[in-house]
Amino acid sequence: MAQSDRRVVITGMGLISPIGSSSTDLWDSLSQQKSGVRLLSNLPTEHFPSDFGGECTDFTGSIDSFGPLEKKLQRSIKKGLRLMCREIQLGAAAAQLALTDSGLESGSIDPSRIGTLFGSDYIITSPLDFVEGIRACLDDDEKFCFDKWAEHGLTKVEPLWLLKYLPNMPASHVAIYNDLRGPSNSITVREASANLAIAEATTIIKRGSADFMVAGSTGSRIHPLRTVHIALQEQLADRHTEAAGGDPTKACRPFDKNRTGMTLGEGAGVLILEELSSAEKRGANILGEVVGYGSSCVADKNGAANYQKALENVLLGGLETSGIDASNIGHVHAHGLGSPECDLQESLAIADVMKDTPVTAAKSYMGNLGGGCGIVEIAASLMAIEKGPLFPIMNCDDLDDQCPINAVQADDVEAGDSFINLNVTPQGQASSVVIQKYQ
Repeated sequence: MAQSDRRVVITGMGLISPIGSSSTDLWDSLSQQKSGVRLLSNLPTEHFPSDFGGECTDFTGSIDSFGPLEKKLQRSIKKGLRLMCREIQLGAAAAQLALTDSGLESGSIDPSRIGTLFGSDYIITSPLDFVEGIRACLDDDEKFCFDKWAEHGLTKVEPLWLLKYLPNMPASHVAIYNDLRGPSNSITVREASANLAIAEATTIIKRGSADFMVAGSTGSRIHPLRTVHIALQEQLADRHTEAAGGDPTKACRPFDKNRTGMTLGEGAGVLILEELSSAEKRGANILGEVVGYGSSCVADKNGAANYQKALENVLLGGLETSGIDASNIGHVHAHGLGSPECDLQESLAIADVMKDTPVTAAKSYMGNLGGGCGIVEIAASLMAIEKGPLFPIMNCDDLDDQCPINAVQADDVEAGDSFINLNVTPQGQASSVVIQKYQ
């Protein structure tokens, strides 16, 4: 079948986020303007420059977090949990929740026709994995002795520790546990990963290589080492400004003139993508249709990102592949990081391409989930289209005069029947996805 003849719809959704681990909870938080940002509980914050963020506090990593499962599948996942770090657990759990939400029953479809595609950050090992090994190599003065590592230290490290952190493991675990034998791939492009995963999964279905794809992403900025990297490389939000008044929930301020930087977060999301005739045949609940996407990376010769040009490119790419005019897009779901420079450049790109289209940003409610942010944001926009009105940008109290966008600042703006989701990395790698209400 020709690629243009196959339409791709969304028939399942699973997520783990700081503002809810179900579409209902997510929408409740957004519609009631409840932030998921709070003082951190999983990091020794006295040693970090930021002591707040969007944690998935309800996610324990136990098998109960994976939703209803058949006994055999439950046993398999429970046994494999020790080989998953928190980020991979988040992704695997979101996938199981999405599969359940889709109504797909085990054995009801050809396993070779359903694939997996996951986006993520680069996943960093935890120092805790090496504590016992390091202790075994201390001399009498409590100093680390490298000469002891091979014989006394390495033997104390879990032999399979590396499997806990490989970025291809979310897709691998999900495919193995659910016997999904179709195309499989993993994408590690930080915040841009989710949209890229959806785009590639969509093209796989369109060209006839699969009828279903489990498309997801997972990520975290809350980690003993990752948080240090972020603090050294990016500008973090400050809750001790006059505008925030010490309140963590008021620190993330996308497009506000008093914005000070990014807020840490963690989370994961998964969509079940399905070829339209298959979804109709089995009477699936169709949440939306993927109709366009864009990808671009723009940086100068010194590696400095050009966010504005990269985002302009993906906006235009999304509109071109979808065939929808900018004036007919219901809303833009912006990257909305809260960073002074990134927000400025993003707003200029949006204003240039999308003119007066309403703009919202869910990161203002939950922080930057890294690789996990895109699909949680898409879930938020899907809920807004279904239930409406569009949720406002939290803490955008005084829109920056230099950000010429139609920022949603009240709860009386219609979401429309379509949206374009944007994300961009600090390196200038941008992505977009265009989704519309199924008609």
